[in-house]
Order: sequence, then C-alpha cells, then structure tokens
Amino acid sequence: MATEPASLNRSQQAALLVLRTLIGWHFLYEGYVKLWAPAWSRAGAPIPSWSAAAYLKAASGPFAAAFRGLADSGLLGWLDTFVPAALLLIGLSLTLGLFARLGAVGALSLLLAFYLAQVPTAGVHQPGAEGAYLLVSKTLIEAAAVLVLLVFPTESIAGLDLLRRPRLATPVLGENEA
Repeated sequence: MATEPASLNRSQQAALLVLRTLIGWHFLYEGYVKLWAPAWSRAGAPIPSWSAAAYLKAASGPFAAAFRGLADSGLLGWLDTFVPAALLLIGLSLTLGLFARLGAVGALSLLLAFYLAQVPTAGVHQPGAEGAYLLVSKTLIEAAAVLVLLVFPTESIAGLDLLRRPRLATPVLGENEA
C-alpha cells in the first residue's frame, strides 16, 4: 500500500526524489556508456564495443548455468542491444519522473537478474573487484533502494508523470457569474 505524498513532509519527499534521481542517473549513464561511449585500454588502444558475454560467462549465482548458456546462444546479440537500451530507458524514466513506477519495476527486474547472476559468496577481496562482499553487494542495496521507490509514490511528488495525471475540473474565472 503506497503512502500518500501529502502525508510525507518536504524533507522526506525531497529525499525520495534525490534517491529516484540518483538511481535514474546511474542507470542512464550505464546505458549511455554501453551504447555510445568509446572505451580505451590503459595502453591507449580502443576496446571493442560492450557485450554482455563476459558477464554472463562469469555467472556464479544460483542460475549460473542458464546465464552461461545465454552467453553462447543466438540471443547474445539481442541482449547486447536490450540491456543498454533498457538501462537508458529506465534511467530516463526515473530521472525525469516519466512512467516512474514502470521504470522502477524495470530497474528492480534488471538489478535482481544482475544480482542472481553474481551472488557474492566468497566474502574476501576478489582480484579486479572493489571491496569484499558476502551476500550483500551494491547491486542488492540498489535493488532495495528501488523497492523503496516502489513503495512511495514519487511520481505524485514531482516529475513529468504529474503532467499525465487527470486534472480536476476547475471553474474558469468568471464562468459561474451570471
């Protein structure tokens, strides 16, 4: 059951909007980088376009076999387009507050898929990774933050979704005067 924005004070509303905007920016930028930004190695050589293949092949979570299978399937090309496009659209949705609830559902879906592909079970520092995680990772924490956005109606506080809401009929000035 969603809380009505009127029952939240201004600080609470602002905090929720900051959370939605930051998560939206994270998704937007990740999608942008994967689709358009060139990448360079430390030696200055161009790196090939982004692909989900390495991430899928490194899957270690409970559905690792399924994720690894995707890396070797004919769906890889589709995934290489879908994931960055979805990240970009979700990012725009959350940042602009346009179809924000749908954007949050999409964000939560992707984050849970990413988490299930790489559930951190080592509990020690891994080469090439930042930090040491045991079950709780930044991906899981961001998923929990998106869950907060789904519980609170940020689309009723601010964003382009406000323009899509049906407006109450208000009398035009002087309309009721006889």
